[in-house]
Amino acid sequence: MSLRMPYHEKTETMPTDSCQYFYECESCGSLLKPKQGDCCVFCSYGTVACPPIQQGSGCCASVGDDKLLF
Repeated sequence: MSLRMPYHEKTETMPTDSCQYFYECESCGSLLKPKQGDCCVFCSYGTVACPPIQQGSGCCASVGDDKLLF
C-alpha cells in the first residue's frame, strides 16, 4: 500500500496488528499524523484504510493503547 505525502507517494507496509499514529518519511522528512476524525496515518493518507476499519470492527483506538505505534 502507499502513503500519500505532500509531494509524492511512498510504498509502505501497513501493520496488521496495530495502528500507526505518526509516520516520518525517510525521503522527504514529512511527519504525518492522522487527520481529525481518522484513527491512524493509514486511514488519512493511505491508499487503503487500516485493518480494523477494513474488517468493520471500528477504529484502531478501540484496540487499546498497547496496539498503537507512536
